[in-house]
Amino acid sequence: MTEEQRMQRELRSVRPRHDDPELPDDITANDLDRIARNELKTLTKENAETVGRHLAMAARVIDENPQLAHQHVMSAARRAGRIGVVRESLAITAYATGDFALALRELRTYRRISGSNDQLPLMVDSERGVGRPDRALELGRSVDRSTLSPSVQVGLAIAMSGARLDLGETDAALVELEIPQLNPNTAFSYSPELFAAYAEVLTELGREDEADEWLERASRADAALGASGDTDETIEIEEMEEDDDDALAYFAADAGDDDDDDDDDDETVAAREAARAVAAAGLGSVDQSAAVDIDDADDLVTETVDTAEGDDEIDETVAAASASIDMKTETEPDAASPKA
Repeated sequence: MTEEQRMQRELRSVRPRHDDPELPDDITANDLDRIARNELKTLTKENAETVGRHLAMAARVIDENPQLAHQHVMSAARRAGRIGVVRESLAITAYATGDFALALRELRTYRRISGSNDQLPLMVDSERGVGRPDRALELGRSVDRSTLSPSVQVGLAIAMSGARLDLGETDAALVELEIPQLNPNTAFSYSPELFAAYAEVLTELGREDEADEWLERASRADAALGASGDTDETIEIEEMEEDDDDALAYFAADAGDDDDDDDDDDETVAAREAARAVAAAGLGSVDQSAAVDIDDADDLVTETVDTAEGDDEIDETVAAASASIDMKTETEPDAASPKA
């Protein structure tokens, strides 16, 4: 079967029994990011607006109601099954509802359409979700990691480490996480998750003291991310002795007084490349990080955090997704799911 024939199969009309969820008046396609809107330009204006509104609504509600988000993306898929961001979003919402088989199928389709490996970590984790950690490791090793963005490399390392844990290979799980981004001195917004994953494996190995240190680093990184409010920053971590009260007092008193010395300050962090985020509805974009001078010793990191081929028919996909929604009662993936 040719690629064109495969695409035609995917584009068949889905069963009419699917009812579109309601769209509030305040949601528009302009709520999507520019990259996603550009992908919709191949559709008619009216269809692009409808598809965009459903995707935007999915992004709005996915955290609190992944089932509803999934329904919105299915409505988008009925109208725009050939659009990469639509299939990507369908995979992400399926994953959020715990339907890992559907997520994996849609991620394969998305990779075939887009040629992108940005969702490779989610593919690996979905393989874990369907109980195939060996396949997950094989998939993760199939791509040259140097071709991936830093945030995707981090996500892949965490997923691969989880697969190792699934197989009882705890030492190997730790090695999977020992990547260049595991830097306690400088970190991005993907660092809290990486640090916490590293701490979890250390705990499994019985190295409790080290695990506590990395959990503290994860907590500080997360707090710095929330306090910063600016995802275009890279923050340098300066660890100090807890009993160094004089130094801490000095930094607290002196904060904000050295703006004129930024150019020559040894604590200035070099600008770093930002990674494409795996956004709630898969609508990420690439941002470049700006250097930041850190005066507060407690400040930590942050920066934007961000398949196999499938022949699935779009009508079969949406029908299967509809059936999965009818059968599910949970609104979040189980705590024992791959990402947990």
